[in-house]
Amino acid sequence: MSVFTSFNKTVVVLAALFVLVTSCNPQTIYIVRHAEKMEAGGAMITSDVPLTPAGEQRAQHLKDLLLNKGVKYIFSTPTMRTRSTAGPLSDLTGVPVQLYAPRDTMNLFVQRVRSLRNGNVLIVGHSNTVDDLVNSFTGKILLTDLPETEYDNLFILHRKGNIYRLERKKF
Repeated sequence: MSVFTSFNKTVVVLAALFVLVTSCNPQTIYIVRHAEKMEAGGAMITSDVPLTPAGEQRAQHLKDLLLNKGVKYIFSTPTMRTRSTAGPLSDLTGVPVQLYAPRDTMNLFVQRVRSLRNGNVLIVGHSNTVDDLVNSFTGKILLTDLPETEYDNLFILHRKGNIYRLERKKF
C-alpha cells in the first residue's frame, strides 16, 4: 500500500468522523419566562411594563448563570419585560437580542431555532408561551401554562441530533 493510498484512507475516515460529530451536534436551549414585572394599573395604561427591581436582579442572575454557557443566540418577544430579562446577557456577550412573535409563528420560530447548529440558545417568553416552546421542541406535552407568580423556572433542553431532553431548574 502506498503512502498516498494510506493518506486517502485517513482523510476519508476523518471526513466521516467530522460528519458524524457535526450531525449529532449537541446543543442546549435555555428557556425562561421574563423576570418579575411591574403591575399594570393605576397610572399605567399599557400592558408593556418594565421589570421590578427584583426582576432586574433576576435578569442579572440569569446573565451570571449563562455567561460561560456558549450562548450564541438570544431570542425575546418584543415586550419590554422580556427584552429587559435578556438584556444583561446580551450586553455583556455582545450577542444581539432577536425578536420573535410569541404566538402566531410558534412553529416557524421553533423550526428556525432547530436549524441553528453552532451555539447554545436563550429564549425569553411569557407564562403562557414557555410551555408551548418546551412542548414544541420535545414533541411531548411536558408543561402547561406557568402560574402568574412564578418567575424562577429555567427550562434546559439538551439537544442531541433531533432529540431534546428536558432539565428543569430554579434560578
